[in-house]
Amino acid sequence: MPAVRTPPAATLITVAPTGGESSKADVPALPTTLDELVATAQSCAAAGAGLVHVHLRDDRHEPTLDLGRAREVVRVLREETELVVQLSSGGSVHDTYADRLAVLDAEPDSCSLTMGTVNFGDDVFMNPWPFVVQLYEWAREREIVPEFELFDLGHVAALHRLLDRHGLPYGERVHCDLVMGVPGGMPGSAAALVAAVEALPEAVTSWSATGVGRTTLPVALAALAAGGHLRVGMEDTLSFARGEPVRDNAQLVERAAHLATLAQRPPMAPTEVRRLLNVKERRPAAA
Repeated sequence: MPAVRTPPAATLITVAPTGGESSKADVPALPTTLDELVATAQSCAAAGAGLVHVHLRDDRHEPTLDLGRAREVVRVLREETELVVQLSSGGSVHDTYADRLAVLDAEPDSCSLTMGTVNFGDDVFMNPWPFVVQLYEWAREREIVPEFELFDLGHVAALHRLLDRHGLPYGERVHCDLVMGVPGGMPGSAAALVAAVEALPEAVTSWSATGVGRTTLPVALAALAAGGHLRVGMEDTLSFARGEPVRDNAQLVERAAHLATLAQRPPMAPTEVRRLLNVKERRPAAA
């Protein structure tokens, strides 16, 4: 049984606003420019988000892991919001391992760390064991809190292996996210969520769940019922309801915040999220 047995009093809501899969041409509301990303982060923070999970886009709105852009995005989000800033180390399925490691030099508060290779629709998201270990060690050296992304039960087993062999991450908190409903990963069902949660290592201090596509609501409801936190955003779903496209990311955060409040676990403020994850204080000092 995992260590997290008592439901927390509040809910961490992560917003994943962009992702690396959808195109700006197909989804004009997708925030891809720096100005759009900042405006999105601000509106989502007002709606109840405490952490923003960032995929970078270039001037052509294409996925990028350019370090200069990563540093700029992290700096501006820190200046313009109170949100915990998490950079994706996944990028897109076509990015090199070297580029994925390099984003840590942008010094985000947190980074994603996927615990294994997974079929991703028609593609393959590659995360071989030596890369997982290197990313973990680099994050610890740079005092960045990893969020362990678990797409399947095999990834849960890999998390056991990593913690057993390499110890706790920076901050000594273990936060993971169950990414559910990806074609090739575990289904977005309550049964799969319960199985994954039951298999989590004792060292896990908090967990959230992401339901991709039409599994967004079932996964959110199951996660709240099981004592977990929530991740939502246009990276994961572009439909708000059957036949109704998502207006913007704030709409998804508002719904998640409403569900969390109904569950009597209202959204966490960013200051609470910082304590939950024990992130390093990197924000500029107040004048």
